[in-house]
Amino acid sequence: MATTVNLCEAPDCNKEAKLRCPTCVKLKLTGAFFCSQECFKSSWNTHKLVHKKAVDNGELACNEVYNPWPNFTFSGLLRPYPVTPPRKVPDHIEKPDYATQSDGFPASERAVKGSTNIDVLTDEEQESMRVVCKLGREVLEEASKVVAVGMTTDEIDRVVHEACIERDCYPSPLNYYNFPKSCCTSLNEVICHGIPDLRPLHDGDILNVDISVFHRGFHGDLNETFFIGNISAKAKTLVRVTNECLKKAIEIVKPGVKYREIGDVIQKHAQSHGFSVVRTYCGHGIHKLFHTAPSVPHYAKNKAVGIMKAGHAFTIEPMISEGTWRDNTWPDNWTSVTVDGKLSAQFEETLLVTDSGCDVLTARIKNNGRPYFMD
Repeated sequence: MATTVNLCEAPDCNKEAKLRCPTCVKLKLTGAFFCSQECFKSSWNTHKLVHKKAVDNGELACNEVYNPWPNFTFSGLLRPYPVTPPRKVPDHIEKPDYATQSDGFPASERAVKGSTNIDVLTDEEQESMRVVCKLGREVLEEASKVVAVGMTTDEIDRVVHEACIERDCYPSPLNYYNFPKSCCTSLNEVICHGIPDLRPLHDGDILNVDISVFHRGFHGDLNETFFIGNISAKAKTLVRVTNECLKKAIEIVKPGVKYREIGDVIQKHAQSHGFSVVRTYCGHGIHKLFHTAPSVPHYAKNKAVGIMKAGHAFTIEPMISEGTWRDNTWPDNWTSVTVDGKLSAQFEETLLVTDSGCDVLTARIKNNGRPYFMD
């Protein structure tokens, strides 16, 4: 019996091909074979026109195949794709208390809910935080290597999950209040808590990858926003300004500073460029608990409680939006989006207050040409 050989659709290639465009698969289109990820990426600008011909609007193509909430009104162009089952964590990996709970409730966090007491970490605890945060940064480095046009956020989640396991870490988001994946991937109008799914990344997207890891009893937390292909000038400005907001906030961290002052710095810089600061979500204390005191709002004139002391560990993670700061949540109870459908970006670091300032525990290891925004 003769066997059909499919040839790569990249111009001037014609090699035998077995890889298929994931968008074409979801749209049930024929053909679309490529011999490698490199050929697929190089052909994307031309190939994506096939999707636009198949439906009236290429951005809404997934709605023709998968529409879990037919009566929900979306604020922007992004639509959900199918979500694969949660990934498994080997038994030998130490897990936080919520990892195996059917409801995903973190009992240790709930025991101190409402408390404004901020733990001062011992020297040993501070060293544990340095270790877990370094591992978290390594995991984000691994994720950055696969962020590209055509890649699905589910595949990014797989890379993150495996990178965690290789480092003897539990991916902190997994089953936290029943969150179904090992990292958060927030696209375009998604402010935070985007669930990785089978949607391929499109040329012109911006993508935030939020990594949190648990290692030997401690959590580390960080995120960055990536450019996907060719980005608009306004999107580039939004991402750049968001990163600057984080850096300017870090500059004031030292003993004696009130936590509420962080929001003043961030909002002043964001508003000076015509952007808004999301108010629903804030930075947080972190160590043995994933989220704890202090709360660190990113907007001005907030009422955050607490004064920084050496030994405090916490995150700053401003979410800056192109339009309004107001948000809405998809029916999956996680995906938070801008109510006007405009872009939102975010950056996050975990910090340790020292006697003279602070250490950025999740700082970049080096800039090695990854697809981050310009720095």
